[in-house]
Amino acid sequence: MATTHLTRTGLLRACFLAAVIATPSGTCASIASGSATATASAAENTQVLPLAAPPRQLDIVYRAHDGRARHALVLLPRGYRADNASPLPLVISPHGRGVDGALNARLWGTLPTIGRFAVVNPDGEGRRLKLHSWGAPGQIRDLARMPAIVQAALPWVQIDHSRVYAVGGSMGGQETLLLLARYPRLLAGAVAVDPVADFARQYRNFPLLACNGRCRTLWGNFGLDMQKLARREFGGTPSTAPLAYADRSPLTYAAAIADSCVPLQLWWTRVDQIVRQSDLQSGAMFRALQKRNPQATVDAYIGSWIHTHALSYRTRLPMMLAGLGLMPETYIVAHRGLEHERPSQVACTRG
Repeated sequence: MATTHLTRTGLLRACFLAAVIATPSGTCASIASGSATATASAAENTQVLPLAAPPRQLDIVYRAHDGRARHALVLLPRGYRADNASPLPLVISPHGRGVDGALNARLWGTLPTIGRFAVVNPDGEGRRLKLHSWGAPGQIRDLARMPAIVQAALPWVQIDHSRVYAVGGSMGGQETLLLLARYPRLLAGAVAVDPVADFARQYRNFPLLACNGRCRTLWGNFGLDMQKLARREFGGTPSTAPLAYADRSPLTYAAAIADSCVPLQLWWTRVDQIVRQSDLQSGAMFRALQKRNPQATVDAYIGSWIHTHALSYRTRLPMMLAGLGLMPETYIVAHRGLEHERPSQVACTRG
């Protein structure tokens, strides 16, 4: 089965971490992309984080939409005690394709301790696949239940339900946008990094995924394998199951997102080798939000980094969190090669 073929060695997970945590020139990044032409200048973190203890990690179990038991890794500020602490903001962080919540949690470093917030990293569950949920409606419902799931599993943890956020990259960015679209009153803010916005386009582009000789030896035809997985999860191709692809494409819900007035950051790289044609993915999403509601509270950050490299405590995640009010504003700084667009400073009125 393709899922086993791509994940049984652990290399896919290792390459995910190489792309977003390790150096851009890492072996896995070059294997997956076939080149290392992207630069990380716009994603580099030039500010030193204060010394802080790693967050406390708590594994919890929840029932997914299909009744299966799934895990989520909850990160709490080190030293947090409910008896002498104010309620914590909660970040829901859906993971990228092919990895689980535990690996996604490594993106956060010591930030939960520094910013005094909690993060829940669910394993997720698709319609048919575990780690390739790709915005399945049941998965989005599960993400919306995360505050209640955390509260039920850890009743001694106090959550500030007025400060619930979503932050994700790649597939996690896609699911962040879908969560915002379907549950706008749940979130106080959201960040989507290098997301798929039009999944039919992504399906057509899968065969274009660069894969050098070593990649082909390890994985075979990576792009065609991705198409096989998508057909299984979606129930067909964009031609045979168009409604399924539209339902999981955030572009379909541009009006709902724009009218929600929830602060949103869209981050994308011009040189994305995974979500190709990023200007027709995140770029199209940004333009659709502008067109629908010129007062929409959306910020666009565009640069040139390897896919999702910006989403890490070592790179631009502190800046993203500062934009949500979870880190000091001093982390919001200009960087070489990073463009910032915000079309309106007029107060947004919820539609």
